[in-house]
Amino acid sequence: MMRKYIYKIIILSLFITVFTACSDDYFDVNTPSNTAKLDQLRMQDLLAPVIHSTMEGQRSAELSFGNYVQNFVFQGGGAAGQTTASGLWTQVYLYILPNIDAINEKAVENGAVHYKAVADILTAINLGIATDTWDNIPYSDATDGPDNNFPAFDTQEQIYASIFSLLDNAINALEGPDDSGFTLGSEDLIYGGDTDKWLRAAYTIKARYQLHLVQKGETTAADVLTTIANGFTSSEDDFLMYYDDKNINPWYSAEVLAKNTGNAHNDIASQLVSSMNGDYFPFESGTVSIDPRLPIFADNGGEVEWKGYVSGSVGLAPDGTDANTGFAVDGFYTSIDAPLMLISYAEAMFIKAEAAFLANGGNATSIGTTTDAYNAYLDGITASMQMYGVDGTDYLADTAINVGESNLMLQHIMKEKYIHNFLNPETFVDFRRYNFSDEVFKGLTIREEEASDDNEYFGQWFRRAEYPSSEVNRNEENVLLNQQTPVTPVWWDN
Repeated sequence: MMRKYIYKIIILSLFITVFTACSDDYFDVNTPSNTAKLDQLRMQDLLAPVIHSTMEGQRSAELSFGNYVQNFVFQGGGAAGQTTASGLWTQVYLYILPNIDAINEKAVENGAVHYKAVADILTAINLGIATDTWDNIPYSDATDGPDNNFPAFDTQEQIYASIFSLLDNAINALEGPDDSGFTLGSEDLIYGGDTDKWLRAAYTIKARYQLHLVQKGETTAADVLTTIANGFTSSEDDFLMYYDDKNINPWYSAEVLAKNTGNAHNDIASQLVSSMNGDYFPFESGTVSIDPRLPIFADNGGEVEWKGYVSGSVGLAPDGTDANTGFAVDGFYTSIDAPLMLISYAEAMFIKAEAAFLANGGNATSIGTTTDAYNAYLDGITASMQMYGVDGTDYLADTAINVGESNLMLQHIMKEKYIHNFLNPETFVDFRRYNFSDEVFKGLTIREEEASDDNEYFGQWFRRAEYPSSEVNRNEENVLLNQQTPVTPVWWDN
């Protein structure tokens, strides 16, 4: 696998003076000495920081949502309360959308249609994570800068229309020629300038967002299948950004280094561990004791049993004994040069499997599906094992996994997608799409109260973030028009 290392991260200190709308404070201070003006920057100078901030924004969202979906818990079992996801807001509105605006301006000026296409894909990605986090968000007026410090919010329905428009425009552009002479290169931290991979990424991301709207009735499972057919073709297409020993992975810093120095960190939740150690899906062959990906994510101190932390408990596993799982010291996502993942070929296969299952009339409790759905399910597992670098032969042969197309249930597909998308905020979308159902996500229970960081909403699932206080202070009227409780469903979740 080609590793896409962070390229000249020092250029992250360059951000244009067209800041996001909604912040009076940004315009009340002197321009920093290391800030470049728009006319001093090239598209190549702006793309790497935008990609880096995009991936960091995804991680920022996962810091809250990974606790909500019980990938991890606060140290010792703590469950997260309501969140503002302010780190994501900062990335999207301070570092990403304004810089993309500048890329677009320069791309149009130079006729660089493929550069513009990549910028449109990145815009769609960031609008997607933002609207799935807060529902209604600023977009149409979001980069007006000093001309409009109080942007109105677009509805989530409007944002989704914009996402599909951006992706369709990018697809059309990437399927055609670019005679501008401006080509993507090493500043492309994901694909190193390979526009064919960006094209397949656009289709795959579009399929992901179409899938969000199937239950809403805005798209169909058949639409998803049509789109994903043009998406990723192998794990070589995975949308990954790697770090290095100078620019270290943030999960490594926050989990491994923090724990080693006695600082606060997270532990691995029982929902994930019990989905991988045979508790929820008992292995039947006698040759498999745990999912081979589990040690890539977690560490149990060398004990025989793997016991995750019950969300909201005080250090307990589901059987009432002490839990023992923390983040792996040199795990796939927790090594010093580990990647962040946005979307992968394995997820594409699980999208295909779910869409084919639904297109065949499947639901949360139905049993049996088509050959295409079943093969996509198996292909997703195979691709996941390949991406994580483990041998999945025995796992795939076990009849707890290889259930046959006549016995496949939605819970099998979604369990495998949940495991594969460890530390990916897309899982929070999946949980909401199926209303946190324990028929779809086997064994799922709501956080316990004892170590839960919420009182007002205890006993209810969180379904969105609240707007950051900085935005309330700067754009109060528009925020209040759109603010809902953190347990109120977003538009597509209604």
